[in-house]
Amino acid sequence: MHQDSQRFGPQLQPNMVEVAYCEVHLEPAWLFCEDDQVTLCSTCFQSPEHKHHVVHGVQQAAESYRKLFQEILNTLKEKVEVTKSILCDEQERMMMIQEEEQNFKEMIESEYRTRLRVLSEEDEGHLLRAPGCRPALSLGEASRNQFFEAAAELVENPQGTLQRLSHLGRENMNKLKESEVRVCQQICSLQSFTTELEKKCRGPTLALLKDAKYCLERSESLLVQCLQPAHLTDLSLCSPGMSKMPRALHRRVTLDPRTAHPCLVLSEDLRSVTVGNTWQDVPGSPGRFDFGATVLGIESFSSGRHYWEVEVEKATKWQLGICQDPAHRRGPMPTASGDKVLLMGAVMGTECTFWVFPPLKKVSLRKPMHKAGLFLDCEYGHISFYNVTQRTLIYNFSQLPFQGPVRPVFSLCIPNGDTNSDSLTVSSGHAPSRSDDC
Repeated sequence: MHQDSQRFGPQLQPNMVEVAYCEVHLEPAWLFCEDDQVTLCSTCFQSPEHKHHVVHGVQQAAESYRKLFQEILNTLKEKVEVTKSILCDEQERMMMIQEEEQNFKEMIESEYRTRLRVLSEEDEGHLLRAPGCRPALSLGEASRNQFFEAAAELVENPQGTLQRLSHLGRENMNKLKESEVRVCQQICSLQSFTTELEKKCRGPTLALLKDAKYCLERSESLLVQCLQPAHLTDLSLCSPGMSKMPRALHRRVTLDPRTAHPCLVLSEDLRSVTVGNTWQDVPGSPGRFDFGATVLGIESFSSGRHYWEVEVEKATKWQLGICQDPAHRRGPMPTASGDKVLLMGAVMGTECTFWVFPPLKKVSLRKPMHKAGLFLDCEYGHISFYNVTQRTLIYNFSQLPFQGPVRPVFSLCIPNGDTNSDSLTVSSGHAPSRSDDC
């Protein structure tokens, strides 16, 4: 402060490499006013204008700023690396969003082709006269009219869905490009200011003190800027709704005790599986899974189309899908998820995450799921997973290379010392009878 003028003086002057002179009093300016960011001579220092200002020796002020600028430089360089990482992520997302859009397009087209095949065969089944049934001709005509109307709707629906998908894809790409521009601009600003500040720190004392406060304000402005990745619209919004499955395709899947992992407990009707707190003493079986809490369905499918539903709301970690029939597999049972097509779910608190396999890929579900539906078309190597709760498609696979018959597979998480009562329940299917086709 002004009253400390005696401590600035002769002892600092011999150490000064640079000497600035006051333009007003033509005296050496060896003091620096923090408030006004100017150098002062002794006469300036005594003036009322600086009476209550914070004043330091020039060298002392310079070293203080140099140290502060160095800390800021370190933070700026870290910020540059973080921002570059965001840029890489946005550029990677650009490639991924194109791939994701193409995957959704193929999935949508595959789903509608499958529906059209199912609809076509369902219509043929209604028109065929079963033994003992004599449907009226008008019923056949009505059925054909309904078929052509439904088929026309199916042809139109994918076009509208694909257009929405393309629109969302363009929107997402534009958001990513705008984000890329913003991130690049920030990187340029950070790098430019970093270079400027490094030059200032290497420069002479008086050059370092010039506009020092402005540099601090500018650095603060750059450092407080927080870039967020572009918020993209979920392409699963374009996923087709779930069509009503013909009753003839529903299967009464039951669980096979011979394939159940020792920690699993099956219900008497072989419809539910629960994780037990103790391992069961079960005889060995070539079809038993030992690497996971897995059980297969008794039913084996090698042709035709099949649909079944599973209640998953009482499980925190589960897997559903199909697996190659052990009875037709060459060699021992696998020790990993080979020969499987799976939908997997995990619940942590209120958060749910879902994946499909193979390959392992995260899928988006906008709302919780309590019941999953699985549709299998053996001829076309097609399997679809549905959120029955919301009547939406989750994901589908086409042209899978099935090697022989496949069976439904159900998995839970092996307990790790904690009490675990997770369970899966296969919904009661509808067994078609002759009367259904009349």
